[in-house]
Amino acid sequence: MATKKQTQAAKKNIRKAQDAAKQQKSLANLPKATKTALGKQGAAVAQRKRGATSPKTRQELYDEAKRRGLRGRSKMGRDELARALGTS
Repeated sequence: MATKKQTQAAKKNIRKAQDAAKQQKSLANLPKATKTALGKQGAAVAQRKRGATSPKTRQELYDEAKRRGLRGRSKMGRDELARALGTS
């Protein structure tokens, strides 16, 4: 039979393990809004991979922006570049 000290140590270890599991950054522990945003982003990537004929990667969009002389292109992300190229 376990001593009182051993039982307390085991309970403490269980609590520590539970706290560590709660703090892990897994998809299940993320807020719903974050999970939704990640899902939409993944769907957009899949859509691009399926077959748009326009330049897809950030590098391709960056090269097109450079060719057109778009200012601020180095600080833009893929979506920003696509928007800027579509409107300019």
